[in-house]
Amino acid sequence: MRDFAAIDFETANGSRTSVCSVGVVVVRGGEVVDRFYSLIRPVPNYYAYFCQRVHGLCDRDTRSAQQFPQVWAQIAPRIEGLPLVAHNARFDEGCLRAVHEYFAMEYPEYQFFDTLAASRRTFGRTLPNHQLHTVAAACDFDLSAHHHALADAEACAAIALRIL
Repeated sequence: MRDFAAIDFETANGSRTSVCSVGVVVVRGGEVVDRFYSLIRPVPNYYAYFCQRVHGLCDRDTRSAQQFPQVWAQIAPRIEGLPLVAHNARFDEGCLRAVHEYFAMEYPEYQFFDTLAASRRTFGRTLPNHQLHTVAAACDFDLSAHHHALADAEACAAIALRIL
């Protein structure tokens, strides 16, 4: 796979519509050609303690952020015609579908590929687990800012270039 967009969402709470940040890395011809990161005002707009502990974001960070439709208007042209890649794609695709539905936006049926599933096929039991940071390290990518949406998307892109 040489042309794709790696994507990662962080959520504010247990709702898939509560995306509070997004990172996108566009790869063309096997090279990273674009990176995008944005905070997003989540819906519903509250932060669960567990989520805050994971990514460190809180209401103060997203209080004046744009809502999803405004952020997606900046992303959609960047990824048009590209398959999307995510680590545990079921989660990210679920978030993307949920916010499109919540805001009554047409969903263009993005094709998703999952680096988590690809890692399990490629590395099997040679890794202690298939979490993003573990797989990134196995692919020689230093994921020092794990759970920052752009850093996670960059790691996913590096993994995809290596094993997809």
